[in-house]
Amino acid sequence: MNDQPDSSSNAPAALPVARLLQIVHFQTEIAKTRLNLAHVIERSASLAQLLTGADGAVVEMVEDKEMVYRAATGIAEKHLGLRLPRQSSLSGHCVASGEAISCLDSESGPRVNQEACRAVGLRSMVVVPLRYESTAIGVLKVLSARPHAFSCADTQTLAVISEVVAAAMAHAGEHGAQVEETRSLYLRATQDPITGLGNRALFEDRLHQLLALARRAKEHLGLVMMDMDGLKQINDTHGHRAGDEAIRTLGHRLRAATRATDISARLGGDEFGLILPGVQNRESAQRTAIKIAEQLQGPFAFEGHELTLGVSVGLAVFPEDAEVQEALIDVADQAMYEAKRARKDQR
Repeated sequence: MNDQPDSSSNAPAALPVARLLQIVHFQTEIAKTRLNLAHVIERSASLAQLLTGADGAVVEMVEDKEMVYRAATGIAEKHLGLRLPRQSSLSGHCVASGEAISCLDSESGPRVNQEACRAVGLRSMVVVPLRYESTAIGVLKVLSARPHAFSCADTQTLAVISEVVAAAMAHAGEHGAQVEETRSLYLRATQDPITGLGNRALFEDRLHQLLALARRAKEHLGLVMMDMDGLKQINDTHGHRAGDEAIRTLGHRLRAATRATDISARLGGDEFGLILPGVQNRESAQRTAIKIAEQLQGPFAFEGHELTLGVSVGLAVFPEDAEVQEALIDVADQAMYEAKRARKDQR
């Protein structure tokens, strides 16, 4: 088994003087964030990568039964928002055990999510828990594209700085905030309460970042806009509780139908959005959008009734359709409205 607790992670005094000075610099930089939660986690990931010479770094937050990439740098940058089941990921095991864990090679590690590791492009990593008092609020993780890339000193370094990061996160926002409130601060600002998907603010922020990455890498990016069919009729006939259940069902189906690297969100009302990073071309994006739409269709049960659930979908592809975020959204919206009109004409 090549992922294991590092018993030396509690011995920061053994670190070289140069590394200790770097840690002091890290603490100073975190202090400059002025206890802004988003700035704390973003800066922490950047500095952790720099300190250890890693190819990338991630801050993952505990969100219900998942671990979610809430800050990502280097090779992990384009996977911001990636969701991993806690039970089948090394990060989830780190949270449960409360110990730093080194993975020498993800291809042979028994607890790693190999599909996600391959998607990110990592082969080895070190994961340390972010704890405040007895509460685990996430993990700090450094990544390398090479196996056996990290030393005991790297694990010790992360163990030391994780205490600084966790304390800063726990006190972000209001100095007297409760730990549980702090842990959910990011969620309240970015998550749709009915579906658990991201909301419009998170969606537009991720689209902005992923478009910038696609532009630099000269890659394609797919944008899918979706509108539920018949939600008003469900609300009028069966009440808003049935409408909420229809929205919740579509959200669950959307999450199940998409890749871990895709970004899905409820944008408001009956409108949903999906970002498909790294698509090869328009044809592949179109196939993916059609396949996902098929998995969203179908009836659902509500209090003994079988209600129809459908969705109209529109696709836009960067850079063919547009190179600016607002224009890309407009193209996808227009395609979605045309699809909705076509579905009505067929009835």
